[in-house]
Amino acid sequence: MNTVLIIIAILLALAGLAGSVLPGIPGPPLSWAALLVLSFHPSVTFGTAMIVIMAVMAALITVMDYIIPGISTKKFGGSKAGVWGCNIGLILSFIGLPFGPQGLLGIIIWPFLGALTGEMIVSRDIKVSSKSALGAFVGFLCGTGFKLIFAVAVIFVMIMQLF
Repeated sequence: MNTVLIIIAILLALAGLAGSVLPGIPGPPLSWAALLVLSFHPSVTFGTAMIVIMAVMAALITVMDYIIPGISTKKFGGSKAGVWGCNIGLILSFIGLPFGPQGLLGIIIWPFLGALTGEMIVSRDIKVSSKSALGAFVGFLCGTGFKLIFAVAVIFVMIMQLF
C-alpha cells in the first residue's frame, strides 16, 4: 500500500508540473493533491497545517493565474483577444506545428505571436498590438512562473520526505 501511495503521489506531482505549462490542466491543485496523498504514507512527517497552507497557496496561485494575464494586458493597453491569442499560441507550441520553432523556444515564441495576432484582429495597429501582446505575454510568463515554482517546491518537499 505504501508503494501505491508513493506512485500515485509521483504521478500527481508530474501532472502538476506538466499543468504548470499546459493550459487546461490545473497544475497547482494536482501538485497539492500529490502532497495530500503522500501525507498518508507512514514515514511522512508533515501534518495538517502543511496540507492546509499548501492548499491555500495552490488556490491563490490558481486564481492569480487567471487574473495576472488580464491585469498585465490591460496595463499594456490590450484586450481579451491578446490573452486568448497568447493561450492559443501556447497550445500551438505543444501540438508540434510543422513549421517554426519547437520545444522551449516555441513555448516562448508562439504565445507572443498568438497574443500579437489576437491584438491585431482587434486593433489593426501594429504598435498598439505589439505593446499589448507584450503585456499578455508578460502576464502569461508570470502566471506560469508561479505555477512552476509551486510544482517544483512540492516535488522538493516530496523528495525530502521520502529520502
